[in-house]
Amino acid sequence: MQSWDEVAPRFAEPTIGHLATLEPEGSPNSVPVWVHREGPDHLALFSIAGQRKDRNIVRDPRVSISVTRAGDDSAPAAVRGEAVERIEGERAKAIIDRISELYTGGPYAEEGDFVAYLVRPTAWSARG
Repeated sequence: MQSWDEVAPRFAEPTIGHLATLEPEGSPNSVPVWVHREGPDHLALFSIAGQRKDRNIVRDPRVSISVTRAGDDSAPAAVRGEAVERIEGERAKAIIDRISELYTGGPYAEEGDFVAYLVRPTAWSARG
């Protein structure tokens, strides 16, 4: 089995992730997201407060996130885990700006009622 240290760098690359959350009746909901490694043990992502993915995570913090290395669709990585913290305000803005820096080279340009999440991986895999 791969260690987290082997898989985690894949989530520090600027690739679009796919976040799966659970709807109230138990069906999956999958949306594209920007995702970033936050510290050694977490992944970070963000949402508009009150949006479906935010509501789903608040209700049930179990999530799955997959990414594919840019230009190499034979190199996927996936994580199952739990959103362990919902962050608002200036601390959320700082995390969102770090994520945006990876994807755009600068701080997140949009304003709004955003929240950030820290996800603690519990299972993972990667190829390539």
